Amino acid sequence: MQWYYALAIGLVAGGVIFGAIAWKLGFNYRKKSAEQQLGYAEDEAKRIINEALKTAESKKKEAVIEAKEEIIRNRNDADRELRERRSEVQRQEKRIVQKEESLDKKIEQFERKEESLNAKLANLEAKNAEVEQVKKAQLEMLERISGFSTEKAKEHLLQTLEDKLVHEKAVRISAYEENLRDEQESLAREVLSVAVQKMASDYVAETAVSVVPLPNDDMKGRIIGREGRNIRAIETLTGVDIIIDDTPEAITISCFEPVRREIARQSLEKLISDGRIHPARIEETVDKARRDVEATIKQEGEKTVMDLGLHGIHPEIIKLIGRLRYRTSYGQNVLKHSIEVANISAALAAELGSDVTLAKRAGLLHDIGKALDHEFEGSHIQLGVDFAKKHRESDEVIHAIAAHHGDVEAKTVTAFIVQAADAISAARPGARRENLENYIKRLERLEELTSSFKGVEKTFAIQAGREVRVMVRPEDISDDQMTLLAREIAAKIEEELEYPGQIKVNVVRESRVVDYAK
Repeated sequence: MQWYYALAIGLVAGGVIFGAIAWKLGFNYRKKSAEQQLGYAEDEAKRIINEALKTAESKKKEAVIEAKEEIIRNRNDADRELRERRSEVQRQEKRIVQKEESLDKKIEQFERKEESLNAKLANLEAKNAEVEQVKKAQLEMLERISGFSTEKAKEHLLQTLEDKLVHEKAVRISAYEENLRDEQESLAREVLSVAVQKMASDYVAETAVSVVPLPNDDMKGRIIGREGRNIRAIETLTGVDIIIDDTPEAITISCFEPVRREIARQSLEKLISDGRIHPARIEETVDKARRDVEATIKQEGEKTVMDLGLHGIHPEIIKLIGRLRYRTSYGQNVLKHSIEVANISAALAAELGSDVTLAKRAGLLHDIGKALDHEFEGSHIQLGVDFAKKHRESDEVIHAIAAHHGDVEAKTVTAFIVQAADAISAARPGARRENLENYIKRLERLEELTSSFKGVEKTFAIQAGREVRVMVRPEDISDDQMTLLAREIAAKIEEELEYPGQIKVNVVRESRVVDYAK
């Protein structure tokens, strides 16, 4: 039994020793394995570190190289910009130097001119002083000779001249007033009565439309034509408007230009009487009517010139005179008005002892521009003046045409005569067709408007409304204020009134001094 326990103990001890030896051997193996792995790890770490160091060194070198290249590029750009700026600065410096040189030259020129002017000024001052000395010496000599000082001599001369002028003026004014009182009223009445008596006649006014009678209402359809081709052809060829309405057996021709209206009227009358109305026939008829009207115009102008006994008038002016037959102004036939003005001008010239033929010629041609104002721009006065100049009328006739409405101041006897004759012909009763009630209202409105201004005492519309005479209070309106008042009244009339032609605003300021002998 004992050996059994000893054996068991021996086995246990042997097992313990074997286990210890095995553990030791395993421990040593694991230790060596761990050390070996650690060595591998250290080697790998060293390798990685070495590679990282190599990569970092490579990148560092590349970065350094790039930085150096960037520095070189920046340095080159900076050098180039610096060179450009230096070049620009040099150019600017060069321009500045040139400008300074130019300014220096100009300053030198100005200095030379200033020196020259100063020298001239000094010379002039010296001469002026010399002249003053000579003048002073002469005045002293004159004072010694005459016994008067300069102021006394001036006063004596002015007083003597004033006394003479006052006396002469008083004598002449008295003589003129006496002569005018004796002659003016009777002479004016005689001249005007003779002129008006010679040319008192009635006139038939023309209008802006012409009425053509028809044989029947069926003719209206033939004049219109298929789809309106006939009426369009007539209107196109003549330049008029043809009005076909419900008026029985009549059509109306409307046109502002009387010659074209007359051509259309004659053409329609011939077409109606002939009965053949189609575009070809219309064109032929209008052409014939135009030739007939032109012939009539020429004949009328020649007849007028012959009846008035005038010679040497240009053929183109004669044609314009004939055209006035178809021109009206405020319902007054312009040709008859011109003939009347010519005869009145001749009568006035004969009464005044002036040139009768010249006055008659100027009176006939005073409204010649009205034959052109439908075709050209401008007033009939300016058109007439230009046409008369173009065809070499005399200066007196041209001046009379320009001044017959007061646009130009009349400077010749003929111009005054034509002005008066034109006013007589236009303003006499029955010369122009105008509603009497409207005429009176227009004059009342004119007087009312001009009376509304401050300082106006009375107003009078005269010469058929062509002139308004404004009487002002002298204590309220000065001479200088009269001009402004006349301009304000004219502007107010232009703004608020409608009137033919022009209105002359005549402002009168009269100062009266009254005293009584007791």
